[in-house]
Order: sequence, then structure tokens, then C-alpha cells
Amino acid sequence: MRSTVLVKTLVSVTTAIGIAAGGLAAAGTAAAAPAPAEKAAVSTQSVAPLSVNNLGLSVSQAKKVQRFLAKYYKYDGAIDGQLGSESWKAQQRWLKSWDYTGPVDGIAGSGTIKALQRFLKTRHGYTGAIDGIAGTGTRSAYERWANRL
Repeated sequence: MRSTVLVKTLVSVTTAIGIAAGGLAAAGTAAAAPAPAEKAAVSTQSVAPLSVNNLGLSVSQAKKVQRFLAKYYKYDGAIDGQLGSESWKAQQRWLKSWDYTGPVDGIAGSGTIKALQRFLKTRHGYTGAIDGIAGTGTRSAYERWANRL
């Protein structure tokens, strides 16, 4: 009985040593200390969203929207079919007449989408909820409107 306990103890200790040794051997350079962190650069420039959000419109449909915005809502950016922040700023100016109360910041957030949905519901067959989510119903109605421009 005593030899069985001794054998089990030796096997356990040997296994633990083997695991520890293998773990240390495999660690190699991965266990090296990380390089000291460099100081982060600080900028005083403002950050503007660079993303394009066409809400499913094709380039030609988005160009129609941009032409509309240029004619009536002070859009002076490129007519390139890419609805970026300048296009959305002009849309937000337009959507003020559809109860958009948020900032004119060029971000197609939920408030912007809700105002767009109110317009689309009144004039272009949108039947969904005014929830600020640009789902398939919103996108389809937005496309119908763009095609009519």
C-alpha cells in the first residue's frame, strides 16, 4: 500500500515538472518583456467621419440625391454617387422639415434615419416603423424616392 502511494506521488510530481518544463521551453521569446510603450500622439485637428453610407443606393441613384441636395440644400461637394458626411449634412438640413432635430454633423444616425423614414412614409410607400433603423423597407423606399428625382 505504501509503495502504491509513493508511486502515485512520484508520477504526479514528475508529470507536474514535465508540464512546467515543457511550458517554459515552449515559451521561448514569447515570454520576453514587452517593449516600453511610446507616448500617444496628440492632435488638435477635428475628426470627421470618412465613411460612405448610400443606404443601398447605386452610384447613379446617389448622384440623383446629390444633385437634389446641391440644388436645394447647399450641398457643394462632388456629385460622385458616394453619400459621405457632406451629403448627409445636406440631407440633415433637408430633413429638418421632417422633424429632424439633431445636429447637422453628417452622420446618418438614428435621428437622421427617423426623419428620413417620416418623409418616406408620407410620400414614398414606406410602411415600417419610425425606429431609426435603415432596414430593407427603409432602403427600398429610399431607392424609390431616388429613382423619382
